[in-house]
Amino acid sequence: MPEEQSQTIMAVDELQAIIQRCQILKEADFRGEDFNLFQVAGQKCLEDGYAAQLLEVVQNEKNKVIIKNMGWNLICPLVRCILVYKQEDDKREHCLKILDQLVQLCNAKELFLGLLEQIEQTSGEQVCQTVMLLLQPLQTVLFKLQNKKAYSVGLSLAMIMNQLTPLPVPYTKQQIQEDKLGLCQCCNAVVDFAKPFVNEVVKNMEKSSECNDMELKEELLKFCVKSLKYPLLTAQLEQLESIEEHPFRRFATEIIDILWDMRELIPLVFLHHKGRSPSWENEEFVDIEQKNSADSLACLSYLMFVQYFGIDCFPMVFSPSYLLQCNMTHIEVLLKRTEESVLSKGLDLFESSLLRMEDNSLLHQYLEFSDFITVPQNLVKVMTLCPIEHLRKKSLNILQLFIDKFDAEGKYTLFRCLLKTSNHAGVEGYIVQNIKDQIHLSLTKVCDNSWFTGHHLISLLDLVLLLPEGAETDLLQNSDRIMASLNLLRYLIIKDNEYNNQTGVWTMLAKIEQNFLKPLHVGLNMSKAHYEAEIKNKKENRREAHNSNTVCSVTVSGEKMPAMTTEMQLQVLRSALFTFDLIESVLARVEELIEVKIKAVT
Repeated sequence: MPEEQSQTIMAVDELQAIIQRCQILKEADFRGEDFNLFQVAGQKCLEDGYAAQLLEVVQNEKNKVIIKNMGWNLICPLVRCILVYKQEDDKREHCLKILDQLVQLCNAKELFLGLLEQIEQTSGEQVCQTVMLLLQPLQTVLFKLQNKKAYSVGLSLAMIMNQLTPLPVPYTKQQIQEDKLGLCQCCNAVVDFAKPFVNEVVKNMEKSSECNDMELKEELLKFCVKSLKYPLLTAQLEQLESIEEHPFRRFATEIIDILWDMRELIPLVFLHHKGRSPSWENEEFVDIEQKNSADSLACLSYLMFVQYFGIDCFPMVFSPSYLLQCNMTHIEVLLKRTEESVLSKGLDLFESSLLRMEDNSLLHQYLEFSDFITVPQNLVKVMTLCPIEHLRKKSLNILQLFIDKFDAEGKYTLFRCLLKTSNHAGVEGYIVQNIKDQIHLSLTKVCDNSWFTGHHLISLLDLVLLLPEGAETDLLQNSDRIMASLNLLRYLIIKDNEYNNQTGVWTMLAKIEQNFLKPLHVGLNMSKAHYEAEIKNKKENRREAHNSNTVCSVTVSGEKMPAMTTEMQLQVLRSALFTFDLIESVLARVEELIEVKIKAVT
């Protein structure tokens, strides 16, 4: 007899021997040794590919009591074998039938713990496979549990989500279509797993205005909140061509539907704005919710107000400015993140909230809310620090949109704030250009605007027509702001004459010359002399080296940049000189205009 066949017979014989011995025992007489021997023999049968023989044992009516008490020990080897066998393999089918029998026969509590243990122990590529394999058995077992059902449902959902969370969320169209780890399919399977429990809660709510099963409702609500953070917060949720049913859009729809059915959708939308928490019975969850729900609630607002999930359920009684106010907290949460998938959601939510509003309709009092100050500051960080070009451009457009929505006093206050906090010459130059536009509207009588004329404007110009560090200011780094400020001053001198002096520029001319024009002259002379000396030095070094390909390394923010030849260095230095010449020419023009105007008056 071949050795392999002999080992098989031994494994089956051992199992049969244990079964025969246990058949004559009463249930109370089963010992720990019996459990261990049954598990080892059953595992051996499975690993050697003799699931058919094990299935006969499990299906045998005489073995019901044995399987009820000992069968759950087979869950681990059973799951391992099912995942190894291919779909069309008969052995896999036998294993699935064994699993089904165990679900029907085993003690529910022990089987529940066995199934959860398998989900907890899985990792990597097998996570989604294992979860999808065990969802149906787990659901069946949960319905059998009489005590602590809500707790068990919550524990199951939490365990599943904890196992899924480390997996990367497919983002591109190709990744979603391939779904290598099965996450897209698994997420929708999990929400289907939860539906019968949701229906149970909804039925109870229909019978009574109060939910009789508050614990189960809480657990399902926790699941929804977790799902909003993962996978939905980082998922790509735009409609994609050639994908008939976008898996994450379907998942989002299901989560929103659950929240609506449990009457929690609208309360959650306004939860953060009201500064309150749901009426959880479990105090421990209150603390967790307060710390971790910000991302989830931000994602919920994005789903509703950008992707329009559940928008049909939303009461259309709120003003656009109130909705913007509600969403600002969520926008701030999203803009602080650096991942493209999350950051883009923040920008989309901000843009969508602003587009609902008329220009000049947002009252300046809204700037008293801290979010209305911190959000544009975060937007500036995206504009200046984000490595993704299209997000930088979009954030600039949204900043302009934000500015346009405010009334005159709001624009004025916002400009002052951004000039003081942006710490970026390009942004400051952009704000100065906006100030110029508002002054133009005031002077051309397009709108009656006292905030950009007279003493209000003089106070604002004090911030604009100024070199931060006097003559020692880095003119190259601040060139955008300086050019915008000079252009503004030139515009004021041309458009506003000394007789009218609507802008107040003529009143503060001496101050402007002292704080801005004279230090700028000195700074330009110093900077040009320094860069001309550098150019001369580089040329001399080049001649000495007899080689224009001499390279140097440049370090920016701790990172080494590509090496620069001497010729490239010279090009940079000449570009700086050109910038200084440009500033100098505009400065000369401004001084010429001032002189002409003063002569005309005298």
